[in-house]
Amino acid sequence: MLFHSSIRKELARTFGATLVVLITIVMTIILIRTLGQASRGNVNPSEVLMVMGLSMLGYMPILLALSLFISIVGTLARMYADSEMVIWFTSGRGLVGFLAPLFRFAWPILLAVAALSLLAWPWANQQILELKARYEKRATVERVAPGRFQESADGSRVFFIDKDASDNKSGSNVFISTQANGKASVTSARSGRIEILNGDRFLLLDNGQRLDSPKQGTLELKLSQFEAYGIRVTEDVLASQSVLPAKAVSTLELARNPSRLYQGEMGWRLGLALACFNLVLIALTVSGVNPRAGRSGNLIFALLTFIVYYNLISLGQTWVANGRFSLPVYMASLHGGVLALVVLWTAGRHYNLSWRSLFRSRGPKGTGKRA
Repeated sequence: MLFHSSIRKELARTFGATLVVLITIVMTIILIRTLGQASRGNVNPSEVLMVMGLSMLGYMPILLALSLFISIVGTLARMYADSEMVIWFTSGRGLVGFLAPLFRFAWPILLAVAALSLLAWPWANQQILELKARYEKRATVERVAPGRFQESADGSRVFFIDKDASDNKSGSNVFISTQANGKASVTSARSGRIEILNGDRFLLLDNGQRLDSPKQGTLELKLSQFEAYGIRVTEDVLASQSVLPAKAVSTLELARNPSRLYQGEMGWRLGLALACFNLVLIALTVSGVNPRAGRSGNLIFALLTFIVYYNLISLGQTWVANGRFSLPVYMASLHGGVLALVVLWTAGRHYNLSWRSLFRSRGPKGTGKRA
């Protein structure tokens, strides 16, 4: 049908262009943030692209919902501005008649948002946490980079090497500062290498000296020189996280454990899918513009509507987690309330109803003209 096909084609073009722009902006922000984490030692530099991809996968439900909302508002606003809506209205198509082509175009996106928020979001967060945890569990010496001071995971040692070899197991001009049990020591050597002896990992230093302070805060020092010196290196294994953050827990596990924190996370995930459905109806209603006026006012109002709705979803997650509202009450109040309001708003615009027509006073019947 010409009516359906013309709307869906324009929606597809607008949706694709909007999604590409939003993905480019978000990827740039994620890249800057991930590079900052890599420079601080929280992310493996060789896994920056993988962390970016997983982070982008987690943001896709929001980007898809926003792109769908903008595409519907932009397409219908253009049709209003170009008087195409007047043509469809005079041909017998009311505002409700646009629901069929809109949802026929939007249903794959609605399913994608639901699948990504319920399945891909927790999986991506879990993979990012595992990548960071595996990088943090490396041996202390393996975290040392040439020309940088690197602190061990427990904070008891600080390492520095001038430059390392191509095998990443030896280096020159090694500096180690250690503080433990109220004692401090500084060890320096011309070169050092990592070797495994009897199943244990050792840092072997050559041609250096060691300065010990038996009692911290005193002037008593002990200087020792050596030709070879070995330090046993243990892996700084961080305490395993027995309890994952709620955002990394699978949706099935959230349903099995109805705690307040998990219910708040469940409300946020389900809220994204329900909000995307409601946003289609909101876009249909707020896109109406006066052909003689500009479209910027409606676009700004539509964008503010999306921001407020999304912030209410995040705020509701906190309220449910704190116990202020139960999950059913929160879902019915926010998403059910928005659905009821937008249905009434759409019906009013479909039948050209207004507050003035509903509440205007009627004069008494049978009144005649005054002489």
